[in-house]
Amino acid sequence: MSLKTLTATLGSDRFATVMSTRQHTLVADEPVELGGQDSAADPYEYLMAALASCTAITVRMYADRKEWPLEGVDVEVAMAGGQTPTLARTLHLRGALDVAQRARLLQIADACPISKMLTAGVSMTSALAGDDR
Repeated sequence: MSLKTLTATLGSDRFATVMSTRQHTLVADEPVELGGQDSAADPYEYLMAALASCTAITVRMYADRKEWPLEGVDVEVAMAGGQTPTLARTLHLRGALDVAQRARLLQIADACPISKMLTAGVSMTSALAGDDR
């Protein structure tokens, strides 16, 4: 995978954060009960969205390659817990798929890159940029 970069900018609007990647802009915020304005999804919801969208795309790619009659995929992701949360993913597969195809697509869901990254763990570093006063 090539290097991907996203920039997040927090201004004077409490917790509302504007993120940019390639030509796309996203916004994150915290719920009102945590001091935000609930103007956008929170960071946990973006993590869940990454897993759900990666799962749907990976399942679609596989079904297309196999020329299986997958008409659509809905992925629900639920999260419970705090520092070490538990994610529960449920797939709803639409189309005239047989039992074996459905079972294989469930296996493929576990092979999506975000799923693999979350289950393997992530190596991360942090650094301060130059003097930003």
